Amino acid sequence: MTSIALPADVVRRNPLRTLAWVGITLGLVSAFVALPPISSRSWVPSLILALLAALAGVFVITRDERRFGWYAIASAALGFALAYLATRSSIGKLETVVVWSALFAAMLRYATPLIFASLGGMFSERSGVVNIGLEGMMLMGAFFGIMAADKLDSWVLGLLIGILSGAVTALVHAVWAVHFRADQIISGFAVNFLALGVTGYLFIDIYGQEGTPSDIPSIPNVRLAFLDGVPFVGDIFGNLNLMIWIALILIPVSWFVLFKTPLGLRIRAVGEHPRAADTVGIDVYKIRYGAVIASGMLAAAGGAFLSIGFVNSFNENMTAGRGYIALAAMIFGNWRPFGAAAACLLFGFSSALAQRLPEYSDSAAVLFQALPYVLTLIAVAGVIGRSTPPAADGKPYQKQ
Repeated sequence: MTSIALPADVVRRNPLRTLAWVGITLGLVSAFVALPPISSRSWVPSLILALLAALAGVFVITRDERRFGWYAIASAALGFALAYLATRSSIGKLETVVVWSALFAAMLRYATPLIFASLGGMFSERSGVVNIGLEGMMLMGAFFGIMAADKLDSWVLGLLIGILSGAVTALVHAVWAVHFRADQIISGFAVNFLALGVTGYLFIDIYGQEGTPSDIPSIPNVRLAFLDGVPFVGDIFGNLNLMIWIALILIPVSWFVLFKTPLGLRIRAVGEHPRAADTVGIDVYKIRYGAVIASGMLAAAGGAFLSIGFVNSFNENMTAGRGYIALAAMIFGNWRPFGAAAACLLFGFSSALAQRLPEYSDSAAVLFQALPYVLTLIAVAGVIGRSTPPAADGKPYQKQ
């Protein structure tokens, strides 16, 4: 049996990455020891752990594994900064803000619309079509979902019509991006402004200054009775919204469809080399149309969750940039379902934390709300030049 010799740098890289992950973990632990339930009142243990994390990062960087080494150093700096601030805070305020079960439950609620949209964006871009219009598709789903639920007195019909509105909006983007071969970035932004104008006009025309009624049917929660009384886990998962469970299920389903089915292979082939895919009989246009429409339906489902599953109301531009955050999560996750979902959970956690930080300062409440967007900028800046999009992403295809 012939053995294959790997280059020395490949053999060396895995232990270095393992050490970098140890450093990242130590940086996180340095913050955790100063937070409830441990709540150490001295910053010295956190400093020691952060120094060990930074040393691991420096060691890895000097061995040419720069990316993960810098992650370890950043984790050390952030962990110690949080720990130091926590030791300066009173125990009472810490215990009010840092309630882990409540933070994780809120994280899932905030992450759910992002997960739907990021998975949608992933299918579109895997087929070679950049979908900046996720924001507009979410907004359409949010408005038409709650309007249909109100007028038809059914959250099921509201959800379905919201998803359908996202499909129609995505079809507009697909026609321009695929059929007319227009610039996909411009087309996506046009969809966003179109959705903003349409939903804003109809909202004022239908509901006026009073806004949406308070008795609109909403997507129900799923209560798991067997988790009643189970500490921590029961508080998080015992009474989650139905759409949260659907989002969590869609993560492995999307991975399976994309990487384990013939349809997923066709989508990836069209996104990597459409000319070769066309040569072997794959209809490039049909695959791209289907992927873009599917992305619009998923994004709209996330928007419908916002309006009839989360806040149970609608306001103009209520998505507030979530479509762009979902796009950043998809890029951060390297166009893969689990990576994108992990980034969405990270952004969701920052949103949940931002909701509780005004306990320290009412005047800084608005500034705290910017935390998820700042984190998005940092995350995208950290992966620029390192993530690898599909080779034909954003490139129109003309059949010959």
